[in-house]
Amino acid sequence: MVRVGLTTERLVRAGAELADEVGFDEVTVSALARRFDVKVASLYSHVRNSQDLRTRIALLALEELADRASEALAGRAGKDALSALGNVYRDYAHEHPGRYAAAQLRLDAQTAAASAGVRHAQMTRAILRGYDLAEPDRTHAVRLLGSVFHGYVSLELGGGFSHSAPDTDETWTRVLDALDALLRTWPAV
Repeated sequence: MVRVGLTTERLVRAGAELADEVGFDEVTVSALARRFDVKVASLYSHVRNSQDLRTRIALLALEELADRASEALAGRAGKDALSALGNVYRDYAHEHPGRYAAAQLRLDAQTAAASAGVRHAQMTRAILRGYDLAEPDRTHAVRLLGSVFHGYVSLELGGGFSHSAPDTDETWTRVLDALDALLRTWPAV
């Protein structure tokens, strides 16, 4: 019998919290069952398996990130918008490292197309309109921004910058300045 109060949403949120505490790779249905002190079987009426749980956490993280980005970007353009978007990703990763890792989960095409990941791409493309990039350069720039934001945050969270000066906040500011300069002077093919 399913314990009263367990819902799919509650389990996914608890799974997201667990991811932030112990790492996204450690989130399983078994770990979640231990958290609620229930048998694993009682969770299967809410999630199919650990992969389903992980996918749902990824979708939650993408939605949370998209909501934050949308709010941060309202009324901004150019470098101000670029910095706001980068800061949303970086701040979210620091606040919710497990969820941030979940947002990187590879989703099947149908799930990805229905996810908030589409909103992320739309917002990034909207920022890039301010830099007057046409296709395919706009797509190249979307990929560049994603790579730089994710790469920097991943290295920072992994302690890759903790062994030397200057402070990572200073470097982050310089990275955003460099991205803005690059986008304003995007090389012609």
